[in-house]
Amino acid sequence: MATEPQDRPDVRVMTEIGIIAQLSTSQLERNLPEGMSAAQFGVLTHFMRRGGQESPAQLAKAFQVTKGAMTNTLQRLEAQGFVKIVGDETDGRRKLVSLTQAGAQAFNAGLGAMRPHLEAMRGAFTEAEFKAALPFLQALRVWLDENR
Repeated sequence: MATEPQDRPDVRVMTEIGIIAQLSTSQLERNLPEGMSAAQFGVLTHFMRRGGQESPAQLAKAFQVTKGAMTNTLQRLEAQGFVKIVGDETDGRRKLVSLTQAGAQAFNAGLGAMRPHLEAMRGAFTEAEFKAALPFLQALRVWLDENR
């Protein structure tokens, strides 16, 4: 008896990841400060992890969105004072984006708002379960990133 496509482990893993992404995004957006989207929080998270400056095109590529979508997100973040957008001194056609102190504070506020949910999740699973999931998830992320 052949396995149905939806029953294959690879399809089931990707289905679970998709559902988890949707549920976690919904939970995040319910807890973010008023007016902040998950996309905006994602950009703040990116800069908190990596620091430095990046062009809107680099950010669009990293997030797999159009340059227009990233420009819109960055304009909203800049209007709130969460990122700074300046011209590149070496290439006048290019812009560079960096996180502001207010952006770092907004990230921390968003993370703080998620704390009760994260603590409840930590209570539902052991640290060993989280650690056991990481190697596969990290390897899958790397593979997907390299094969986009």
